Amino acid sequence: MKIDLTGKRAVVTGSTAGIGLGIATGLASAGAEVVVNGRSEERVEKAIETIRQTVPTAILTGVTSDLATAEGAAKLAAAVPEADILVNSVGAALFKSFDDLTDEDWLFMYQLNVMSGVRLTKHFLPGMTKRAWGRIVFISSESALNPPKEMIDYGMTKAAQLAISRGVAELAGRTGVTVNSVLPGPTRSEGFGAVIENIARQTGQTIDEVEQDFLANNRPTSLLGRFSSTEEIANMVVYICSQQASATTGAALRVDGGVVRSIS
Repeated sequence: MKIDLTGKRAVVTGSTAGIGLGIATGLASAGAEVVVNGRSEERVEKAIETIRQTVPTAILTGVTSDLATAEGAAKLAAAVPEADILVNSVGAALFKSFDDLTDEDWLFMYQLNVMSGVRLTKHFLPGMTKRAWGRIVFISSESALNPPKEMIDYGMTKAAQLAISRGVAELAGRTGVTVNSVLPGPTRSEGFGAVIENIARQTGQTIDEVEQDFLANNRPTSLLGRFSSTEEIANMVVYICSQQASATTGAALRVDGGVVRSIS
């Protein structure tokens, strides 16, 4: 199967590192014009350079905006009036205990992880519907189905994304626009990787040893037995953004290494 997204414009939020960068690279490799988004101009420019190292012919633009705010979402929307593909990838995890989470922490997580996708979906969906073709993807997490005690706020936002994704899929039914969510499991992304590296430094363990300890203690149901790569997550996203995936909509697609013990 050859995926060709030539002529399609894709907006990937939070695409300066980690899963978002992997998705932006994958879409560019398939021929899409990709809009890279991040909070600082320096990181956006660096991400564009990184993608071009893999895809020298990539058509890339950058928009610097903080999507934790309505103003940041409006800035991106003004810079990119239309898009064929929207990947709501931006997100954060605070790695705080439930007792330490403040009201401000909860509101920040909701604004960034949830409302960023709501705002941009509202902006791009009408144009996609008018053209009778579009792809909207929410990057959720297996934590939406198995809320982790160490990241309850994160699990809450990821569960909210599933509800929004399914609801918008219902709204966009029979229009040629598909809406899906992707649920990664433990992944070697920049954010989570920094936490793992810090633990490794403190304990004198290797990265692999810390990851194995995490899986044993926090995700013992993993069938993969290792962390996923950002490219492995991106492969699923590129597929569901393709013409070949035109019959897949309203779905929550797990790329979790079998962490969630379910046959559905």
